[in-house]
Amino acid sequence: MSSNAGTTFNGASLERRLFKQKLFIACLGTFAVLICIPIVLILGFVIQKGLPVLTWSFFTDVPKPVGEIGGGVANGIIGSLILVAIAALLAFPVGILTGAFLVEYPRHALSSVVRICIEILQGIPSIVLGILAYLWIVSPMGNFSAFSGGIALSMMLLPLIIRSTEDTLSMIPVTLKEASLSLGVPYYRTFLKVILPTGLSGIMNGALLGISRIAGETAPLLFTAFGNPFISVHLGEPVNALPLIIFNYATSPYQDWQSIAWGASLLLIMMTLGLSLLTKVLLRK
Repeated sequence: MSSNAGTTFNGASLERRLFKQKLFIACLGTFAVLICIPIVLILGFVIQKGLPVLTWSFFTDVPKPVGEIGGGVANGIIGSLILVAIAALLAFPVGILTGAFLVEYPRHALSSVVRICIEILQGIPSIVLGILAYLWIVSPMGNFSAFSGGIALSMMLLPLIIRSTEDTLSMIPVTLKEASLSLGVPYYRTFLKVILPTGLSGIMNGALLGISRIAGETAPLLFTAFGNPFISVHLGEPVNALPLIIFNYATSPYQDWQSIAWGASLLLIMMTLGLSLLTKVLLRK
């Protein structure tokens, strides 16, 4: 009698646990779908507004003057590439070497100071970095420039590169480095030929995610790059960028400019989405 009662009790308890598990999974799926709904709606709306604008002239022409129909964002595309390239060239070497220092000397007195500075820099709003770049670079130079915009973006990119480098290199087995050093290889060659290539994929993942983030920043560029209605590749002159075009054209009273802003928004989303997908591919490899 007691054995049957115990079996019944265990069966009822198992059924309750299975029901709670299914209910929990259903709740997780529901919230996951709810999170995707706003993203799908936003993407759908941007595609609806911006896709008709994406013609060949949109990519090859510069903006038309007020009152003329047409024009493109060629200056913004080239300017965004220049700004991101400057930021990457400035942030990559410093970020990778700083992340390697934090991994190799975790208990050094300077390491704790560097980590605090990274956290502070990562928490500073982008518009504040733009103002600092204006005071440090634009004001002494006397003009807006692509170089100042690249420096402002590099300050945003630097903490992301350092974090990704530190996290990646800290997961490399120490035995790999010890094996290289035991063969008589100097430390700098061990780092350049063994440690860095081993963690290169993880570092590049963080770098691509950081680039996709700074590519859509507008606030720092308002105080540094400023914008340019023409195509300019000179680092000492103002340049345009896709976020600046979106900001200026979306707030204008002209319907044609607003359409170009929607097209530039869709193009910027496609660029950031492409970088994110490339990151996923590299992460799987």
